[in-house]
Amino acid sequence: MLEELKEKVVKIAKKADKSGMCKHKSGNFSIRDEKTGYVVITPSGVSREILAPEHISVVDLDDNVIEMKTEYKPSSEILMHLEIYKTRQDVMAVAHTHSRFATAFSVLGKEIPPIIYECNNCSKNGRIPVAPYGRPGTQVLAQNVADTLKYSDVCLMESHGAIAVGNDIEDAFLKAQYLEEIAEIYYITLTLNNLKEPNILPKEELEKWKYPSEVKFKTM
Repeated sequence: MLEELKEKVVKIAKKADKSGMCKHKSGNFSIRDEKTGYVVITPSGVSREILAPEHISVVDLDDNVIEMKTEYKPSSEILMHLEIYKTRQDVMAVAHTHSRFATAFSVLGKEIPPIIYECNNCSKNGRIPVAPYGRPGTQVLAQNVADTLKYSDVCLMESHGAIAVGNDIEDAFLKAQYLEEIAEIYYITLTLNNLKEPNILPKEELEKWKYPSEVKFKTM
């Protein structure tokens, strides 16, 4: 069932592990099927080195496991993924990572301001918010994260990690990568600036960007 989506989520999970975004079996990824509404999600406790499509479970939005081919259960953070899908009808994929710089700011509970234009790819106002703490695997965490993502496509999870959503799994993971890069730049900037906050880009400036009108395309 949904074998193509399973292969996609496995590919991204392996890519996240290889790139250092999720080490030691951490993080989780899911995709929602447009036709059935079912969700394919990575399992708990499986090394990314051996992760395969048969390890990926299929669940519905009512917390029912529709298909599980091995003894490995769906990620223990399944409630968070499902709550996001129920809250954001436009979201078709979720990427939860434990990348180092983003997680460091999550431990501080510190949002990241719009310091570069890439922030605009992640959040409506350029700011990367922090979802209040909730114990992993609980409905409290699920609700806190889903509520925070109502106004942003990425957020930090207090004392936990980071999460990103998108219209497909590649889009969600790209935003997670943007978030980690922005967090690293913010960390370096604060370090070089003796912890003094840098200048930020105002919302009005972020909204002004457009493709340069000087570029002309000739009809082929």
